[in-house]
Amino acid sequence: MSNQFEQPENYRNRELSWLEFDYRVLSEARDKSLPLFERLKFLSITASNLDEFFMIRVASLKDMVHAGYTKPDIAGMKPQEQLKHISKKTHELVGVQYSTYNRSFLPALRQNHMVIIDQFEDLSPKQAEFVDEYFMRDVYPVLTPMAVDSSRPFPLIRNKTLNIGALIRDEQQKGEYDFATVQVPNVLPRIVMIPSENDEDTTVILLEQIIEKNIQKLFLNYEVICAHPYRIMRNADLSIDEEDAADLLKEIQRQLKMRQWGEVIRLEAEENMDRRLLKILKKELDVAEEAIYRIGGPLDLTFLMKVSGFEGFDHLRYSKYTPQPVKGMNTEEDIFTQIRRKDILLHHPYQTFTPVIEFVRQAAKDPDVLAIKQTLYRVSGNSPIIASLAAAAENGKQVTVLVELKARFDEENNILWAKMLEKAGCHVIYGLRGLKTHSKITLVVRRDEDGIRRYVHLGTGNYNDQTAKLYTDMGLLTCSKPIGEDATAVFNMLSGYSEPPYWNKLVVAPIWLRDRFLKLIDRETEHARQGKPARIIAKMNSLCDKKIIAALYEASCAGVEIQLIIRGICCLKAGIPGLSENIHVRSIVGNFLEHSRIFYCYNDGWEDIYMGSADWMPRNLDKRVEIMFPVEDEECKKAVKHILSVQLADNVKAHILQLDGSYSKIDKRGKVLVNSQEYFCKEAVGEAKGMEEESVQIRRVFEPLLHVDE
Repeated sequence: MSNQFEQPENYRNRELSWLEFDYRVLSEARDKSLPLFERLKFLSITASNLDEFFMIRVASLKDMVHAGYTKPDIAGMKPQEQLKHISKKTHELVGVQYSTYNRSFLPALRQNHMVIIDQFEDLSPKQAEFVDEYFMRDVYPVLTPMAVDSSRPFPLIRNKTLNIGALIRDEQQKGEYDFATVQVPNVLPRIVMIPSENDEDTTVILLEQIIEKNIQKLFLNYEVICAHPYRIMRNADLSIDEEDAADLLKEIQRQLKMRQWGEVIRLEAEENMDRRLLKILKKELDVAEEAIYRIGGPLDLTFLMKVSGFEGFDHLRYSKYTPQPVKGMNTEEDIFTQIRRKDILLHHPYQTFTPVIEFVRQAAKDPDVLAIKQTLYRVSGNSPIIASLAAAAENGKQVTVLVELKARFDEENNILWAKMLEKAGCHVIYGLRGLKTHSKITLVVRRDEDGIRRYVHLGTGNYNDQTAKLYTDMGLLTCSKPIGEDATAVFNMLSGYSEPPYWNKLVVAPIWLRDRFLKLIDRETEHARQGKPARIIAKMNSLCDKKIIAALYEASCAGVEIQLIIRGICCLKAGIPGLSENIHVRSIVGNFLEHSRIFYCYNDGWEDIYMGSADWMPRNLDKRVEIMFPVEDEECKKAVKHILSVQLADNVKAHILQLDGSYSKIDKRGKVLVNSQEYFCKEAVGEAKGMEEESVQIRRVFEPLLHVDE
């Protein structure tokens, strides 16, 4: 491979590319063609995304700087340089967030009879009286004001909590002032409904404003000079030395407690905060000036997600979509009989997650099932799959569950599940040392009439019945003998470090998934050099692996047509003459979070299709246990190609990567509109009528490419 493809100028910085993704989410919040409450959700998501970005990505860069690490990333940027660019970009992003909230959302909400009180001074006498009574009755007993003086040190300010800082002065000692703070309790609702000035309106105020209005009552005999909300982000990246961790579960529990003590990465302060108060926070929290974000509105916009769920505003949001039954599946028939008949392809959330739940539930009850083995990365709070696994163990079946304790921000939840499963009699394992187990696989061993048979579910998403309604993912139910053998090998490897001498169908990371991807790309490159048609279509969450990108550049230069559907990070530069003119990148941001990973190679007409749990990122290919599986049933292959073709035809929710690294939506003037997520919803409920134009548009552009009619 030529070194020209690996030059830093041919790559984009990972963190800045992620910020472009949050801008794409923000563009949906600013899109006035969407229902208002749907726009609220998108603005809330940008805030949540940014929190995690600071706690993990910015924190990691800070750690590198502290350690004196100066090695540049694939785009040639050193950690300190990245932080400088990130700071500029995130300050701009926050500015756009709050201009959207203040200039667009607040007036639009008022017009639609939803009033969010900007500041407590705006309360009418009647409302003020209600707020004061609410404070004394429900809020005051919960609060713990903390003053700082010579006998009381600066308290621990917890990560992501909302706080109100104040300067107070003893009424007897004019001139001197002390710092005090109170945490806004998260055990109380942040959004408080109050009486409206007219019957048509719904009026709410935020809890921190109620506390701020009544803060004098917390400091009797003191004069409150000023009071302002503030919030901090801490370094929440767990650093676990697994070599020295004798008990991984206990070590992770210890590290979780340490998250509250991590370095402060970001300080959000009310825009008009008294400079003396800000100076104290800056000094005590040891925050640099560039890490301070002066906020012109309520801190932590994630509260908008709850606002979007308020009753009585159905006309301001999309009607709730109900996942549909999988066509061809019979809920009255034993699921194992149906899998024996043919492979079953699942497409969530357009199709229900119920078959996956039923697969485990029926296995737990079926007297012919001997063993169940499953990997769990993220599960819901009241998981029916966990309940079935526990029931299976209680029914005397061999149950092995790999619970990934290092699933970020789900560690506590997974520790609880691991303990509960162990109590039920399951054999719980925590994966391989130094690797996260990110693969999604379930193996059921059953005694059928003709002998032992292995049934397998493989997926691109987690075994979480709640997120399966929000994330787009693919799954496959099969009893293919080669895949069953490989599934057994996967679990033997996870539980006993026993790698088989060969694999039939599954491609596993970190063993050889990277090599397989590179070989698939190289094969298309060689076909193009021979003058044959050559195409690659890949759908994933993120692309930032240098070797994969370099291989794609080489393929593009050879004439391979490459279409990438990448939701988030993309470090590849598309459309550059002599480098990537044959590469096209799109990101689809819609009601559902695009999460599936699909890989298509034309292969001289043989058309290989794979799906799996891994993105094209170094961590997925080198530091995680991932599984990629082939789709070989012709009917299933046709369905996957149809899914890809619809997404490639999307001209409503697709954002196209430009030469400068920005993303732009497609000019829709004069075109038949194709919204891929909406299309799949209609298709799943059988609303074929009225979709003729979109279907023609999809077939006309992509049928020759994907041979859908074959």
